[in-house]
Amino acid sequence: MSGDRVGIIGIGQSEFCSRRDDASYPELVREGVVRAMQDAKLDFDAIEAVVYSLSPDAMIGIGNAERLGVDAVGGRNKPFLRINNGGATGISAVAAAYYHVASGLCDVVLTAGADKIGECGDSQTVLNKIWDPSYERPLPLGTINMLAMSAVRYMQRCGMTEEDMARVTVKNRRHASLNPRAHLRRIVSIDDVLASRLISWPIKLLDCCPQSSGGAAMVLASETFIRDNHMDAVWITGVGHAAETYWMGDRMGNKPTADHADAHALGRSFEKSYRMAGITDPARQVHVAELYAPFSNTEFHAIDAARLVSRPGESVARLRDGEFEIGGRMPVNPSGGTLCANAIAVTAMARVAEAALQVWGRAGEHQVKGARLAIASGNGGDHQIFGTMVIEG
Repeated sequence: MSGDRVGIIGIGQSEFCSRRDDASYPELVREGVVRAMQDAKLDFDAIEAVVYSLSPDAMIGIGNAERLGVDAVGGRNKPFLRINNGGATGISAVAAAYYHVASGLCDVVLTAGADKIGECGDSQTVLNKIWDPSYERPLPLGTINMLAMSAVRYMQRCGMTEEDMARVTVKNRRHASLNPRAHLRRIVSIDDVLASRLISWPIKLLDCCPQSSGGAAMVLASETFIRDNHMDAVWITGVGHAAETYWMGDRMGNKPTADHADAHALGRSFEKSYRMAGITDPARQVHVAELYAPFSNTEFHAIDAARLVSRPGESVARLRDGEFEIGGRMPVNPSGGTLCANAIAVTAMARVAEAALQVWGRAGEHQVKGARLAIASGNGGDHQIFGTMVIEG
């Protein structure tokens, strides 16, 4: 490793929405890239490598779809790495870019991607292919009913109710109404959520993330480059990844490998990030969190895994008390989070970008006052692959 810190010097996000018929896939990638490069005040000659954040080919309908993006990101004749880690893809791409710089291999690296989930057809049919073909796929499992089972288990163990799930949606929609990039920005009530169409009990339509189209990009650079060029930056001080069992059955029954109410590997990933950043008491030291929670119930165990509360399940009571609102003790997903915008290839990158904007003091109307240390996370696979980061100003 070079010994240099790694800084974020440019951030670009498109506005997320249901469809972008006006932009091809490469054009959507390019939107985030142009904004990130303008933010960093660099031209493409400064970029030494590109990490490309891309969801499964089946979502795009083209094999080796990264080829579409090479020119869009200025990657011709440069080292080019594709990352695909399900919902964790975006944060895994940022981590790969981080290690390009931290190792001393590069001084400046671009990471970028885009997705058109709302235009790919039935994404749950695609996501059903995550599971074991002989035993689990025929059920048929999807990301919704998988996490509905997790919700039931969390209800049994921690006392979460359908009203508590609705409170997460209400909070995040209120936050998203302040974020011009969010897909779902309409404020809703608890009654609205409870009255929405049942999808897989206890998950209802308004407990679910949307299928979004959008692009994002980030520029990372070495501390030496940033200092020599008199640039402004925020710093990635902790990085972690962890995975857990592939088998859903291993998370259930009398002797589960990991309780399905938990995000066990997410907790392990946060342990790694916190250790690297020197964080010993996250509930006191973290100022704001952008946690990957595509369904309302998963925000609770993400808060638990990040150790923003003293014990699993306490997040429910703390949410009822308003502690995770903007203006509360520990704002969670002030951007509206994954529940309000989900272009899978870049959703977890957006969590990092939004965390960075918070500690940079550039989050606009959804800025958390005094935020100087933020965390971000991403979940991929069948709730199996987790990435985390700590970002400081």
